[in-house]
Amino acid sequence: MTTITPFYTRLAHVLVSMICLFYLAIIGQTVLAPLLFALLFGLLLLPFANMLEKRFKMSRSLSSIIVLLSLIVVISALVTLLLDQLSALTNDLPAFKQQLLVATDAIQDWISRTFHIDNTQQLSYIDSAATDALSTGTTLIGHTLLSVSSLMLFLVFTFLYTFFILLHRKLLLRFIISLFNDEHTIIVYDAVNQIRYIVKKYIAGLFIQMLVVSILACTAFEIIGIKYAFLLGLITGIFNVIPYVGIFSALLLSTLITFATMGTTDVLLVLITVIVIHLIDANYVMPKIVGSKVKINPLAALLGLVVGEMVWGISGMFLSIPVIAVFKVIFDRVEGLKPWGMVLGDEDNPQPVKNVIIDTEEKS
Repeated sequence: MTTITPFYTRLAHVLVSMICLFYLAIIGQTVLAPLLFALLFGLLLLPFANMLEKRFKMSRSLSSIIVLLSLIVVISALVTLLLDQLSALTNDLPAFKQQLLVATDAIQDWISRTFHIDNTQQLSYIDSAATDALSTGTTLIGHTLLSVSSLMLFLVFTFLYTFFILLHRKLLLRFIISLFNDEHTIIVYDAVNQIRYIVKKYIAGLFIQMLVVSILACTAFEIIGIKYAFLLGLITGIFNVIPYVGIFSALLLSTLITFATMGTTDVLLVLITVIVIHLIDANYVMPKIVGSKVKINPLAALLGLVVGEMVWGISGMFLSIPVIAVFKVIFDRVEGLKPWGMVLGDEDNPQPVKNVIIDTEEKS
């Protein structure tokens, strides 16, 4: 006689498992975050490694080293390019200070006329705030230095994990297969191949999207005549990788840098340009390049971004979408978890619900 587990029992099992996973993710961030980034890089670079091994008859260790060195060169070139542009931007700090003083005087006059608070009182508030900020300056510098050292350590571990994942990829696949019974081997193989395909295509799509948005932004800023057009275009393309949140961060940084180096009219033009580029990206580039690879509805993506930021900060925001995609592939292939995979997906190809017709819009 088959015993059917009650719904509340299955729901409790799922919720307890989710709580345990989030707790392990929080306490294991130092190990898991670079490991997940390394897994994404490994899946992205796997075709390159396979090509080196099959076409050029290289050993797996040599191909893994070449692939890793290629990754390091690309990331180093991007970071060097950004630092070079940022170092040139520091030459305009005096102009930014002067622009800020002019804007502050205008704001003070507006506050004085609107709220009848004279400049002396406003300056006392500003001095009080500045004193509080300076009192914590040493702490902020210490945190900044710690963040830089943590980032370097994070990159070192990410590169090492990427190398060993590429080197021992067949061993890891055999380990995953051996975790399940023999009758589930085909399903496990299918899930692993699907995860590898989706993650690889998603990461490749993100890079193409970043390249397209960067080219559009750089071209538009050059036509407008904005100073540091290349830097602002790179910032817009890189930050756009983070769904929903990244475009607002890029918009804020672009307007601030333009305000520091150009006039008010240029700030308005930059604002309009970034919004137009975002509309092009959201309505054409994203659906055609990235959206076709990962079928996740916007609500699940937004919740994933929020939860990822709460758990791991900025790195969690970058990892949230591919992690959700991996979970969706797993949920779609486990009988008791298919409803969770359904709620993560979009409505283009909805899964049928047995013996239930939901048509409330027509009935109402």
